[in-house]
Order: sequence, then C-alpha cells, then structure tokens
Amino acid sequence: MSSAPRALVLDLGSVLVFVLLGRRAHDSGSILLGTLATAWPFLAGTAAGWLVVRGRRLDPSGLAAGAMVAVATIALGMTLRHLAGGGVQPSFVAVASAFVALFLLGWRVVAARLARRNAVRPVATPR
Repeated sequence: MSSAPRALVLDLGSVLVFVLLGRRAHDSGSILLGTLATAWPFLAGTAAGWLVVRGRRLDPSGLAAGAMVAVATIALGMTLRHLAGGGVQPSFVAVASAFVALFLLGWRVVAARLARRNAVRPVATPR
C-alpha cells in the first residue's frame, strides 16, 4: 500500500477510534447505527480535508497534511453535527479537537521518526 492510501486509512481509523471511545465513555445506544450517526459528520470533514490535501499536492504523511485534515475534520464535523441536531458544547469541541489533533498528527510524528530511524545510513570507511 502506498503512502496516500495508508495515510487515508490511518486518518479514517483515527476518527473512528475517536467516535468509538466517545460513545463507549457515554454508553450511547446502538453500536452500529449510533456509531454511524456519530461518525458521519467527522468522516465527511476528514474527506473534505483530504480533498484539500490532494488539491494542494501535500505529502499525505506530512504534518501539514495532518493539520489540514484535523482542522477540516473538526470544523466541518462540528458544523454538520450541529446542523443534524447533535450537541456541540464547548467542552465537547475542546476534547474532540485535542483528540483528533493528537491522533492525526501523532501517527505522522511516529511514522517520520521510524522512517528516519530505519533510513539507510552510509557506512563509515576506515582511515
């Protein structure tokens, strides 16, 4: 799997983890239907962020792309959630923003460090 599909899967997975953890913490109804109802606004925001990332030709694994996707996920996600009648209390917006930023940027930081660590280093020649 190349970089862009892997990054997209990790971003969508991160958003789903956010939704599942939130629903579990609040013991909210039907697992499948409730998860879909809660997730769709944020997944739509993630997709919109990805359209911007692709349009601007950003490295999908880079921090700039992660920041763009995180902002779109929260901004559009909260807007759609509000329009659909969901709650957008300031405390929820703050927690959701922190979680999404941590996860969407966090996996990129870890991946960059692992890539640097695993990069082939030139062998020193003896003098």
